[in-house]
Amino acid sequence: MKEKEIINILDKQYQQLLQDILDNGVKKEDRTGTGTLSVFGRQIRHKMSEGFPLLTTKKMAWNSIVTELLWFLKGDTNIKYMVDNDCHIWDGDAWTNYINEFRRTCPKCPEMTKEEFINKIKTDDEFAKKWGELGPIYGEQWRMWEGRPGVFYDQIKNLIDKLKTNPDSRRLMVNAWNVGELDQMVLPPCHYGFQCWTKEQDGKRYLSLMWNQRSVDTFLGLPFNIASYGLLLEIIAREVNMVPDELIGNLGDTHLYLNHIEQAKEQISRESFDLPELKFSNWYELVTTHSAGNTRMFFHNLLDQLKVSDFKIENYQSHPAIKAPLSN
Repeated sequence: MKEKEIINILDKQYQQLLQDILDNGVKKEDRTGTGTLSVFGRQIRHKMSEGFPLLTTKKMAWNSIVTELLWFLKGDTNIKYMVDNDCHIWDGDAWTNYINEFRRTCPKCPEMTKEEFINKIKTDDEFAKKWGELGPIYGEQWRMWEGRPGVFYDQIKNLIDKLKTNPDSRRLMVNAWNVGELDQMVLPPCHYGFQCWTKEQDGKRYLSLMWNQRSVDTFLGLPFNIASYGLLLEIIAREVNMVPDELIGNLGDTHLYLNHIEQAKEQISRESFDLPELKFSNWYELVTTHSAGNTRMFFHNLLDQLKVSDFKIENYQSHPAIKAPLSN
């Protein structure tokens, strides 16, 4: 009997979302001054059994996706780790923060270019410690949310503990929208929280993940978010010995920047390929197999050792990348 053909529905959903914004979006101003076409309240759904959710209608920067997620999971909030691993998606936020402060304190002094700033982050540890810091963004909220003064909560550890001990709980949540610290962040969280849900079926436990996003840069950011949360679902599922099931994204202000319109039209015109597969390194598979059920080992021995090379994408066929400017 011929195996059932798995169709890449994810790329089609994404292309339909782009077209939806082009057809129904309203023009809005935004903090970057670029301007957007915006719709509100959309959703992406993907079954992980149909392949890893890495879009094929344009080539995706896989190493950057993995680097940023590992950065979050380590609880890091300084771009030094990102820069050292050749991931530059947060460069603009750090540089803009530096320039704004520099202009305030020394308005007549010559300014450092973005390239000079990033090179100094890479080569000067003291400079990086001060100016590479982005405030209490995702990593800090996920791993070190401060409640009462001096009391910190590791939300990722708590989530995994609960998945192992009470998988039917309705409190399997991680939140990054810390109202008391938003003004200390260079950028408030765009994807501000996620929730897990499990089910028992055919003797196995299946894990789904749904993330919520207030602001969605649909052309540049959303494909990145989809793959990042897909990888997070895979990592958590392996740690708690469950099968990755459904990935869901709830999208608030879902927009295309006005300087991304032609790029979106180009991507809509492309035919998709089959989705790729995610493979773990032998080291990662060995360690997670031996640490099953031991959350302490997972957090104290594994998370700090994870590398981009531990997560490989196989059978990834895609169209060429489509360049578009990032608005900061």
